[in-house]
Amino acid sequence: MSTSQFELPDVGEGLTEAEIVSWRVSPGDTVVVNQVLVEIETAKSLVELPSPFAGVVDELLVEEGQTVDVGTPIISVSSEGDAPAVSIPSEVADTAAGISEEGGGAVLVGYGLKGGVTSRRGKPAAAKPAAAKPTARNTAARPASVPAASASAIIAKPPIRKLAKDLGVDLAEVVATGLAGEITRDDVVRQASQASLFHNIETPAWSEEREERIPVKGVRKAIATAMVTSAFTAPHVSIFVDVDATRTMEFVARLKNSVDFAGVKVSPLLIVAKAMIWAVRRNPTVNAQWTDSEIIVKHYVNFGIAAATPRGLLVPNIKNAQDLSLRDLAIAIEQLTLKARDGKTPPEDMANGTITVTNIGVFGMDFATPILNPGEVGIVAFGTVKQKPWVVDGEVRPRFVTTLGGSFDHRVVDGDVVSRFMADVAAVIEEPALLLD
Repeated sequence: MSTSQFELPDVGEGLTEAEIVSWRVSPGDTVVVNQVLVEIETAKSLVELPSPFAGVVDELLVEEGQTVDVGTPIISVSSEGDAPAVSIPSEVADTAAGISEEGGGAVLVGYGLKGGVTSRRGKPAAAKPAAAKPTARNTAARPASVPAASASAIIAKPPIRKLAKDLGVDLAEVVATGLAGEITRDDVVRQASQASLFHNIETPAWSEEREERIPVKGVRKAIATAMVTSAFTAPHVSIFVDVDATRTMEFVARLKNSVDFAGVKVSPLLIVAKAMIWAVRRNPTVNAQWTDSEIIVKHYVNFGIAAATPRGLLVPNIKNAQDLSLRDLAIAIEQLTLKARDGKTPPEDMANGTITVTNIGVFGMDFATPILNPGEVGIVAFGTVKQKPWVVDGEVRPRFVTTLGGSFDHRVVDGDVVSRFMADVAAVIEEPALLLD
């Protein structure tokens, strides 16, 4: 009998600590290689860690809610004979920010069953996979929706369970539409919406506690550090422009009815993103980086999208967005935002952004003065699109109008560049046909 300890790994880009969110095993449980042991929260994402050992859990060395440094032993596992432990290569750990969606077991992205695992002796180690996930090929025909009748029958990933908790949704009441009865994010949101429509919403009573103290850690700590650094390092200059977005709204409606965009989510944000990328080409210094010795102008666009998530504000980015067609950009935006909301944004998606948009319109806000994402020179806030009286050819007509608010690093760009950039973005919103240029 031998005992092995699993140390908290660096799951990406030099992160130094993580919080233990929830244990999936208890002392005495039998575990197999690649079985999920624990869910942790880093400064960037929620991560499920699979077991590198097979055996029996001896002890959980760290309690839920505790934040520990990388390299800290978090669990001990006993096994007969030599423990079939595996090490996580650093190049693999850097991409580990979620669980693989491929069938065959719960493994860190790029690590596990597909290519085998490597023991400490450098030899292949037998891995007993968890039960394979149902797929379209191995799942029998099922009804379009499956009610989750009991706690034991509920199938939902940890981020979905957390979303339900945050929204006050009882998963047992949710109608599941996912594969094999799995509850999806849309199912939870729909249930929350129905609850607000068909049930009386009462104002919660004041807490008996006069004060509440919330530890500053994880994503909130990272956001605070980044925003303070940005606000007090880069001198911000802000500019606003009202835009007639009527033709953009018409264009979005046509795209939604287009066969080429079937199954693709299309929104005005897509046109704003494309407009910003188009305007960057004409005003490249807004897509730059300031250093103490030089300004680095980047002739590619890693387009960031500020996403409000249950864990706080995240700004993942779409790499080389300038090379994407309108359809591919729409798909990339949807995938990026869904991963962020589900807490599955990998660290590499958060790195090396060049310019950002924040969609405050989804919260009903008209305009804002956004703070720059650290290391970037420009950010645009996209407000609500609503009908307003607008003068067209000397006549007052109802038009769809929005406000764009941009903040820029005045060390890199002056007012003329900022104004031209914002005018170019506004021009595309007013006439999307300019994208054909």
